[in-house]
Amino acid sequence: MHANLRSFLQALEADGELVRIAAPVDPKLELAEIHRRVVAEGGPALWFERVKGSPYPVVTNLFGTPHRLERAFGRRPEALVRRLAEALPALFSPSAKALWNLRDLAGELLFRTGLKMVPPEKAPVAAIRDDDFDLTTLPALTSWPEDGGPFLTLPLVYTEHPETKAGNLGIYRMQIFGPRTTGMHWQIHKGGGFHHHVAEARGEPLPATVFLGGPPALIVAAVAPLPEGVPELLFASLLLGGRLARTRVDGAPHPLVAEAEFALVGEVPPHERAPEGPFGDHYGYYSLVHDFPVFHLKRVFRRKDALFPATVVGKPVQEDYWIGEYLQRLLQPLFPFVMPGVRDLWSYAETGFHALASAVVRESYSREALAHALRILGEGQLTLTKFLLVTDAPVDLRDARATFTAVLSRFRPERDLVIFAETAMDTLDYTGRRFNHGSKAILLGTGDPVRTLPAAYDGPPLPGAAALRVFSPGVLVLSGRPYAGAEDWPKRLLAEAETNEALRAFPLVVLVDDARAAVRDQTAFLWTVFTRFDPAYDLHAPTFVGHNRLGFALPIVIDARMKPFYPGTVEPDPETKALVDRRWTEYFPGR
Repeated sequence: MHANLRSFLQALEADGELVRIAAPVDPKLELAEIHRRVVAEGGPALWFERVKGSPYPVVTNLFGTPHRLERAFGRRPEALVRRLAEALPALFSPSAKALWNLRDLAGELLFRTGLKMVPPEKAPVAAIRDDDFDLTTLPALTSWPEDGGPFLTLPLVYTEHPETKAGNLGIYRMQIFGPRTTGMHWQIHKGGGFHHHVAEARGEPLPATVFLGGPPALIVAAVAPLPEGVPELLFASLLLGGRLARTRVDGAPHPLVAEAEFALVGEVPPHERAPEGPFGDHYGYYSLVHDFPVFHLKRVFRRKDALFPATVVGKPVQEDYWIGEYLQRLLQPLFPFVMPGVRDLWSYAETGFHALASAVVRESYSREALAHALRILGEGQLTLTKFLLVTDAPVDLRDARATFTAVLSRFRPERDLVIFAETAMDTLDYTGRRFNHGSKAILLGTGDPVRTLPAAYDGPPLPGAAALRVFSPGVLVLSGRPYAGAEDWPKRLLAEAETNEALRAFPLVVLVDDARAAVRDQTAFLWTVFTRFDPAYDLHAPTFVGHNRLGFALPIVIDARMKPFYPGTVEPDPETKALVDRRWTEYFPGR
């Protein structure tokens, strides 16, 4: 499809899917506020031609609608992945006829997928070399008022394992500290962080090449939750529909992506850390200040007329929501081969992906579903999943209400809720009381339904409840007093349930700060609930112990109220909002 960012932008402009903004815009807060409003309206990609303090234009919202993702890649990648999934059984037990029938697929993979080298003179990224580049001249965004400074939000960080030389490409935010240094936000269970861990153990700096821009396929491949060992560069080639061009130049430890806008060449020394953050992240909260590795710039290669790509994250739905949805749809046909018995799998972008996932699995014998659930929690980035819903019922997992109905109608609390305390937690999830630590839970509902789920609460007033709503059959949502001063509310509700049959009929009771707002739609419910509780601390139920096993009874109460120790939610700066209101017709004259 599009070999570089320019080709994609030209196509979007021809489609009316790109708007150029000629008015000068500040990369501190103002640009992000414009971007968020356009994303919320399903609006076009944006090209900011004049960005204060920088000679480089900024392009954002490249993938902010499903249509633009299809425009970037067409339908070929999805068709190719489906074809590959269909072909895998034949490859496991090949015959001459089966292999002959796969000749079209073999041609695609052998001749149109892979990497190629081009000379530097045919690589636009090598047009200019600058050994004294000042990182503060980049139009890096400060997206939220409490952010610790400007950040690169779409850096494509390439590193290689110090021993095996296997490459990894990932997007890790980079806070600009000064003219020659940035933070390197390597979270747990990220490939670049693994490489740095090995290099640090050897006492060596880890060379890193940070690309900005390039083929749209490269940006999306860097986000993809690929199985460990599957190279992101090859996946980018598959999305691209052709070999990914790279070039070798003096002064760079790795080949450069030929069509990138910038290549920042440097290294991450061992045992050096610096405070990084805060940063308004895709969970919709600030991630706080913590020590992270430091990237030291050596030199920059760039195009003559380089563009600076950026994105803005925050409370869903943002641009990254659509990228995540696209990648899940694309990779879904391969799940049964990576994890046999898993028929469908979905991580919810509304929760920041890791906080909630659901799966449809095979249950051909009793408790097989639990084995598949454990397999899911042991696979790649899925190991960071906090709460996993599992069923063998045919259901569209993208529909959260239908999924909860399928699971809860089959859920047997005495055996089907499993909580794992003291596990690793996603770096961006602060519900676990310790950085990078928390817990996980699996909630299963398989076999035939065992209960009819109530669609309304018809019992007496509930203690402490000021508002009551039903999100879906069997899911009761309550709000009342804030957590501080009312920490015992779950216990009071469980005591009420002993004599309140109407309350006990709801398998799941959720406590929130505003029940009306929480049930407004699927996005509001999932974000409000699953980004605000840790299973080991905030899940309450009548319990019993037998044979070294903890069992539960109904109802299950989840306390998803904001806790005093949680980071704050991201909110726009009022002065910036007023500024953007006043200048709106300057940005979009005639619109």
